[in-house]
Amino acid sequence: MEQAPGATVTTIHVHPVKGQPGQELSTVEVGPDGLHGDRPKKAAVMVLSADDTTGARANLVVTMPPAQLSAAVGRVLRVGTVELEVTGPAGSCPGVYAAVRRPGTVSVGDAAVVGEASADEADEAHVSRGTGEPA
Repeated sequence: MEQAPGATVTTIHVHPVKGQPGQELSTVEVGPDGLHGDRPKKAAVMVLSADDTTGARANLVVTMPPAQLSAAVGRVLRVGTVELEVTGPAGSCPGVYAAVRRPGTVSVGDAAVVGEASADEADEAHVSRGTGEPA
């Protein structure tokens, strides 16, 4: 596992209604489809570096440098008791999209750690959002 020195979650947001301001939380439950209270979007979770907060509507903001966060594509990001598979860049926004590999709880101040996915874990991560069918 690889961690930026002291990389942590600084902000948690859910965006229940499209076009409306998000809600800032100190702790959130994360299920197979994303953060509890968030509306369905292109990806279960959007993660953004605290160094690059250009107005993107991220769910999780972490103190990881933008380059390290971008380099996490195809790897696992562990925050709190949650494991996310970083699936790709967040389109025209800074940050990355992620799928939920292991649901759990995330709180502000939790460590943000990047690790490798094993072959078995990578196969699991390619199953679509809780349907049991291949993506």
